Amino acid sequence: MPNPEQGQQQPIPPSRPPEVPGPAGSPRRKLIAAALVVLLAGGGWYWYSHRGAGADAQGTQGARGPGGPGGASGPGAGGRGGPGGPGAPRSPVVVSTVAQRDMDVTLNGLGNVTPVSNVTVRAQVSGPLLKVLFKEGQMVKAGDVLAEIDPRPFQAAFDQAVGQLARDQALLQNARLDQKRYRTLLQQDSISSQQVDTQDALVRQYEGVVKTDQGNVDNARLQLGYTKVVAPVSGRIGLRQVDPGNIVNTSDTNGIALITQIQPIAVLYTIPEDSLPAVLKKLNSGEKMPVQAWDRQMRNQLGDGTLLTTDNQIDTTTGTVKMKAIFPNADGMLFPNQFVNVRTRVDTLKDATVIPVAAVQRGQQGTFVYVVDDSSKVRVQVVTLGPSDGNRTAVLKGVEPGQRVVVDGADRLKEGMTVEAVDPAARAAQLVPASQPRGRGRRRDGGSWGGASGAQGERGERGASAPQGEHRRQREGAGSGADASGAAAEAPAPRRQP
Repeated sequence: MPNPEQGQQQPIPPSRPPEVPGPAGSPRRKLIAAALVVLLAGGGWYWYSHRGAGADAQGTQGARGPGGPGGASGPGAGGRGGPGGPGAPRSPVVVSTVAQRDMDVTLNGLGNVTPVSNVTVRAQVSGPLLKVLFKEGQMVKAGDVLAEIDPRPFQAAFDQAVGQLARDQALLQNARLDQKRYRTLLQQDSISSQQVDTQDALVRQYEGVVKTDQGNVDNARLQLGYTKVVAPVSGRIGLRQVDPGNIVNTSDTNGIALITQIQPIAVLYTIPEDSLPAVLKKLNSGEKMPVQAWDRQMRNQLGDGTLLTTDNQIDTTTGTVKMKAIFPNADGMLFPNQFVNVRTRVDTLKDATVIPVAAVQRGQQGTFVYVVDDSSKVRVQVVTLGPSDGNRTAVLKGVEPGQRVVVDGADRLKEGMTVEAVDPAARAAQLVPASQPRGRGRRRDGGSWGGASGAQGERGERGASAPQGEHRRQREGAGSGADASGAAAEAPAPRRQP
């Protein structure tokens, strides 16, 4: 191999190629880019949170401004609009005037409606049931035909009994004719007296046979009549217990149907044994005591009646005595076995001082009422109560007729408070039910959504990504305010790095 010439440059041996700058070849640039992204995200979050807090503070300040609750001039300031100030709001209450009138003294009891008659209609002869002539639930009268049993066997027995009776009657008639002849011959001394006596005995024998036959005829006629089942009492007939075509017997437990007499109808109820002397005093004097029947909720009156009698003993286990009242029940509102509340009028108080039961309050001082004076201030008045009829109660001492007492809204009252008498309908309209749903999300004030304008809200919804929109909706649902949601809508999204 030839040597290189003198002065000629030696060739450079191949080595590693130089580093080309690029995305994957500069770790320093990666770190710079990541730090920039972190700084931008932190700055955006800081600006977003501070702007939302400022909007919330501004909204709160606006809500507490003049005229708002808790503002400088609101009730919370303790000034003119605060509690105890001259302009303090009056507590709305419903009042009633103490009246003076006659009041009934009544006894309340629990009872059940009991029919006067409850009859199970059964077949009195056995045989196939041919017809059912009633409708279930029909009102029937005593003597109405309800069903029919096959009468042919009983008709045949009746005819046989009638024939036997006719035969024996003919024999009796012939024996009587012979008896008459024998007595004539005995007077003529043509026959012996023994023959006449024998004929007299034969006549009496035939008379007995005829009576027996007549009884058989009557029994056969009765059995034939039993083939038509009739209603023994008037009342309402129940559901049918047997269908036509079945064999009915006198020993059937359920019978054919059940009839309950509901006009009139009775009510059995109980009263405490302590109230029995007042009731017996009225009953023993012959005075009729009016009785009223009410439904389970004591809302509807079902009927008026009179007390009939009491039981002959007191139930020692409950300390009550049973009473029985009779109701005409012309409209049929009282139904057998129905539960009712019974009110018995025992006496009537003349010119009694009466207040509603709702006005009576109870506390450490006993029973009292809130009396409203002419200056619309309330004071506590202890009262002594008398008898009550359920809606109103008599006051023996404490209030006078013409005074006003609070019947609704007394739970917030104190001695000396100023109140405002309102109409009961307006009072009911002010009460908001606890089950009423509260408004959630953004609220519309002055035609805008929250504190931001509608255009800003729309731009925020279009510009924000899906996670940001979900975050904004969560803040709105949590009650952070509409202004914060508007600020979140205007927050810039982080720039995407190349």
